[in-house]
Amino acid sequence: MEMLKFVKRVTPPFVTGTVMTPSGAAQRVKTTWSRQDRWGMIRSRISAFRMAYTVEPGIYAVGTPTKDSEVFVTANYKLTFDILRRSLTQIDAWVLVLDTKSINVWCAAGKGTFGTDELVYRIGAVKLDSVVEHRRIILPQLGAVGVSVSEVQKRTGFRVHFGPVDARDIPAYLAMGRKKTKEMSTMRFNILDRLVLTPMEINPAMKKYPWFALAVLVLFGLQPSGILFSSIWHTCVTFLLLGLLAVLAGAFVTPVLLPFVPFRSFAVKGWIVGMAAVAGAVLIFDPVPLHNILLLASVYVFFPALSSYIALQFTGSTTFTGMSGVKKELKIGIPLYATATVSTLIMVGVYKLKEWEVL
Repeated sequence: MEMLKFVKRVTPPFVTGTVMTPSGAAQRVKTTWSRQDRWGMIRSRISAFRMAYTVEPGIYAVGTPTKDSEVFVTANYKLTFDILRRSLTQIDAWVLVLDTKSINVWCAAGKGTFGTDELVYRIGAVKLDSVVEHRRIILPQLGAVGVSVSEVQKRTGFRVHFGPVDARDIPAYLAMGRKKTKEMSTMRFNILDRLVLTPMEINPAMKKYPWFALAVLVLFGLQPSGILFSSIWHTCVTFLLLGLLAVLAGAFVTPVLLPFVPFRSFAVKGWIVGMAAVAGAVLIFDPVPLHNILLLASVYVFFPALSSYIALQFTGSTTFTGMSGVKKELKIGIPLYATATVSTLIMVGVYKLKEWEVL
């Protein structure tokens, strides 16, 4: 006899009930955050948990929406969804959630998941033309790059309005008759905004750090008789600490000081910060292994380049650059990073051969 499995759907804590729509029951959501919501925000900021931090795509109700209520479109990354619903306090509205694969609006628009096709599909799937009598939807301004306004109107009959950059300005935007001031259209990516994103830059780099540490230990521990660590421990520690310094420079210091570091290129910014960090560490601590000119040169070649590469990853988290700028930087940067790595290996290789008295 075939076994039947029944999966009980757990109602999310931010849901207070349901509202019937032509496409079925829409969940009514709170506009306040619970302790669980706040903890989820922290986890999504500091770990890969963000890729599983989602809400179901579809239509949601805030307050007691009617056929005349506004429709706000957002991503299914739960933190983005939470920020929107919190901004809709005392507002009756519909929220249309697109399937952006747990990516926020800005990044999803660049990747194409917050885009024209998904928006058109979702409007049809929830029968939005029967949910509301008007024919307008409000999208976040940062999603504009992924959506063709004319194509959406042609295919659905709905006219796209782009709301303010910051969800907190939505009540004022509505009070002004869906009109934005200059301040509402200006992206404010201040030091705190950048700071909260740095854990997601540090984590991926630190996951790869053990491989770097292993390579350093093997490279410097390699002897004609085998791999010995006792005699080269001081050298290994120096390189391992400089590796951590490069991660800090590229993943933390560069993003935080982004507007203040010279040049527009993220790669150049990261290289400058990395070079300053390495030079400062060498001058202050004067590690004995770096009294060797080959090791000193390899440090100045490799670690600023590593900081530059890590800083370049932050382009996906900022509004300071666009897709074309990122591609251009990668096209130029990757060969330079490869050259720096190869040059470092050659210099360390020559150092080892001299150590073995082969040269």
